[in-house]
Amino acid sequence: MEMLLKKLTEAGTLSKKEEKELDEISSEIATYEEINFPFEPETLKEMIELRMYQRKLKQKDLAEILGTTPSRISEIMNGKRSLNIDLAKNLHKKLNIDANLILNS
Repeated sequence: MEMLLKKLTEAGTLSKKEEKELDEISSEIATYEEINFPFEPETLKEMIELRMYQRKLKQKDLAEILGTTPSRISEIMNGKRSLNIDLAKNLHKKLNIDANLILNS
């Protein structure tokens, strides 16, 4: 993988065969890491941040998805406001966050 990345950096391009090989290696590494080094967020805030990162969302995007305001999201993320039932349901349904994590927050 390092050899392919170096070539891509230096040459700016890879052949189709090399691109395919790099994609396969990257997938294998990702699978290995998920199995051997799973990341389990311990708090609701960490889980929300993970979902935002995975989906490349900003707080305003998240607020729109969850049907609330960016300021409310900010307050929740900073521990200044509690979840209401509608927001808790939307976190579960729309972001696929485990209900137990939501209830224990």
